[in-house]
Amino acid sequence: MKTDARQIIGRALTTERSVIMREETNRYAFEVVQWANKHDIKRAVEELFKVHVISVSTQMVRGKVKQLGRFSGKRPSWKKAIVKLKKGENLPLFENL
Repeated sequence: MKTDARQIIGRALTTERSVIMREETNRYAFEVVQWANKHDIKRAVEELFKVHVISVSTQMVRGKVKQLGRFSGKRPSWKKAIVKLKKGENLPLFENL
């Protein structure tokens, strides 16, 4: 499916674990749309940031059930992509964090 790269990449994840991955192994984490596969994610990251992607790992994050008083609801499920870049390359998006 040929779509715009900006539709595939949702947002960058800046958790403590993702910062450690970025510093130690040159891996970056993103929230992506659920229908995107690894090939789509690789193409989108390379197109948006002008870098070379070595590998892409994906995982589905299941939404949690939350409760507020007697009312309960469910947060939406989402897809996470972890992208490994070529040695020596980085994403300027993450440098100011």
